[in-house]
Amino acid sequence: MKGIITVVGKDQVGIIGKVCTLLSENQINILDISQTILQGYFNMMMIVDLSQSVVAFDQVVDALEVLGKAIEVDIRLQHEHIFDSMHRI
Repeated sequence: MKGIITVVGKDQVGIIGKVCTLLSENQINILDISQTILQGYFNMMMIVDLSQSVVAFDQVVDALEVLGKAIEVDIRLQHEHIFDSMHRI
């Protein structure tokens, strides 16, 4: 199963490292990643493979939310098919 992770917030050192560490610890593979900084705001989008994850999808959602609060950014994980449905033109 694939998921889409978005991360948005004020830029700071370590955002990518902390998110990637959490994913690695849970055996979640990053398939694609894009990040940019616009006027001091960090924006990242990742496509991840959750098929080998050692925890359930909802637990990953919760862990990313906790991490986001700790580093003061908004982190969201959605199933790929839900993300695709929401963003069709």
